[in-house]
Amino acid sequence: MTNPALGALMDPFAHGFVQRAALGGALVAVLCGVVGTWVVVRGMAFLGEALAHGMLPGVALATVLGAPVLVGGALGAAVMSVGITALQRRGRLSYDTSIGLLFVAMLALGVIVVSHSGSFATDATTILFGDVLAIDETDLVLLAVATAVGIAAATAFHRPLVALAIDPRIAAVLDLGPRSARAVLVALVTLAVVASYQAVGSLLVVGLLLAPAVAAGPWTDRIPTRMVLAAVIGVASFVVGLLVSWHAATAAGASIAATAIAAAALSHAAHAAFPTRRRASTPVPERSPCTTD
Repeated sequence: MTNPALGALMDPFAHGFVQRAALGGALVAVLCGVVGTWVVVRGMAFLGEALAHGMLPGVALATVLGAPVLVGGALGAAVMSVGITALQRRGRLSYDTSIGLLFVAMLALGVIVVSHSGSFATDATTILFGDVLAIDETDLVLLAVATAVGIAAATAFHRPLVALAIDPRIAAVLDLGPRSARAVLVALVTLAVVASYQAVGSLLVVGLLLAPAVAAGPWTDRIPTRMVLAAVIGVASFVVGLLVSWHAATAAGASIAATAIAAAALSHAAHAAFPTRRRASTPVPERSPCTTD
């Protein structure tokens, strides 16, 4: 016999657009679980934030011209990545300084483009906070491809990424291509940020990228296990966030991001209250990998 309260709670999933949103969110959560683990381990949160806002000019221009926003976002993020590398190498600036300069420049350019259009308020809201309920079948196909590519790349470059996280010099000595691994990692972050854009928007995407990986951190020292756990937490956060948004009449993207961050806080609180047995190894900082397998 069906519980009436549970039936009322899950009623939103009777609608096709909510089902598509949940499926798209699950794909995004899996991709962000894999990539976000490396972002947290490598201490690249600022890069993720910069790329999220770096794609703003491309998204804004695509919105104004009526072109696919994911294509515009990908181009904007790619320009941001190339610009950071160029400033660091030719301008001899530090990594964080290069990111900071381009972060502000791209954000300002995006706002200028949006403000010049005739629908500033609507465009800005969608760009910053996303529109997960507008995900359609084409978006689902693109998200599925992005997730498959992200998982394949993370699997293929797992050893070089681990070596890079330990020490780039060790990666070079072992002939594991630290430069290639770094480029792949930046590409993965770009892919995750662009893929997550429609779900939570450019302003909140980093929360979805970081929070599930942070939530998974206290419970395992193994990178693959952390990725899987982060993906599960991300999917759960997405579903709960959608339900909160539906029943409380709140913004979907913000509700999802807030739920993911709440999950991270609850995870650390639960681990502090009920510590689990960990392997007999020295704890490692976030910027080092946990194990190589």
